[in-house]
Amino acid sequence: MAASAPTPHATGFPTEGRCSYYVEKKKRFCRMVAAAGKRFCGEHAGVAEEENDRKRILCPLDTKHTVYEDQLAKHLKKCNSREKPKPDFFIQDINAGLKDETEIPEPLVPISSLSEEQLESLIKKLRKASEGLNSTLKDQIMSHPALHDALSDPKNGDSATKHLKQQVDGKHRKKDSVFERLQIDIQHLCLSKIPLLSKEKLPVVGIGKHLCGMATDLALRCLVETYAASCEERNEEPLAKRIRNDKTEKEINTLAKERNEKNVPEKWTPVAGIVIALCCHHRCDWRHYVGKEYFRVLGLGAVEFHYFQRMSSWATCGMRRTSLEASNITQRRKDHQNDDSEEHDDGGCKITDTSTESLSGFLTVEEKKKIGHLCKLLIDQGRIKYLQQKGFNPALQYYTDPLVSLENVLLTALPNQSSSPETTT
Repeated sequence: MAASAPTPHATGFPTEGRCSYYVEKKKRFCRMVAAAGKRFCGEHAGVAEEENDRKRILCPLDTKHTVYEDQLAKHLKKCNSREKPKPDFFIQDINAGLKDETEIPEPLVPISSLSEEQLESLIKKLRKASEGLNSTLKDQIMSHPALHDALSDPKNGDSATKHLKQQVDGKHRKKDSVFERLQIDIQHLCLSKIPLLSKEKLPVVGIGKHLCGMATDLALRCLVETYAASCEERNEEPLAKRIRNDKTEKEINTLAKERNEKNVPEKWTPVAGIVIALCCHHRCDWRHYVGKEYFRVLGLGAVEFHYFQRMSSWATCGMRRTSLEASNITQRRKDHQNDDSEEHDDGGCKITDTSTESLSGFLTVEEKKKIGHLCKLLIDQGRIKYLQQKGFNPALQYYTDPLVSLENVLLTALPNQSSSPETTT
């Protein structure tokens, strides 16, 4: 790390109580807190004259920070990057789906390396598979009353208004509500092992925002397979078998008493509803995709899925924008740098080239856009069929204006022939 200790009149003095180390790359002093009586923070203590005899080394668990060599053993026991014990609700790859390495016999070339004939063949397969699908979705743009005052505040500009629409988490909190955050990859999350859900036997509403690509498939499998299936198995298990399987009869009697006191119905729905904002289809993965059976029925497989999910980025690719649109988008991006709004990647598309003539191949910009939307629709249709097979009534709709987000499609699902329970989490 290159740094120097410039004269105070050249850069000013460090903030009181902060590190006196000058970071040349950032043209400012380090902002970390220095210990009482010290000039430098722990990270930069090695530059202090009185501590020159102690050597700092990179942490072997995370090379982004350093540690005193003579304190390495102690540091490794408390480093935030150390491997931590896995919680009970961690089950390796429980929501990953089956892995079949024989489905893709060899590494696939990128779309740019395909011949015109190969690309035409893929597009023909896509259009044939998409025949009969409804590409016109219903607008369901809504707003919660809790946000009305903030959204209508004349002091908020376009950027602030968009930020409010995106950052709505926690606006509905009440004093008697219970919130628990689980830091775990959805791929390994077993909801039925979470104490609050298993003890209280609460139905779940799955809400997903920015579950990019494969994360949507992992979440769907987590809800309708892992959680719902385990709850239904427990529901249907004979009482005598439950008594043998559980730890003690006393525990069973206690749970039964709690169940009666809370008036939990005998027949309940483990998953009361699903709401997921879909995005980044180019980040999908065949192994995790829940619509494999749908693709196979259409005569499609892993190879076609691979190219369709890559081509899906054409729907939101910057190449389709006019010069005026590109200018507006550039301005909006500058605005977004001043807030904390969440962004999606563009799947490798560039926004600098807006001319149709510069596109290689035989497709126009508008044709690529339509093909990209067809790819998204087909992938989402596989998810729709999956949910239908699992006993849900799913639907796709637009949940926001494309000026707010180009990824503006919402997937919702309710269990068939049942009403949503009053108590949800």
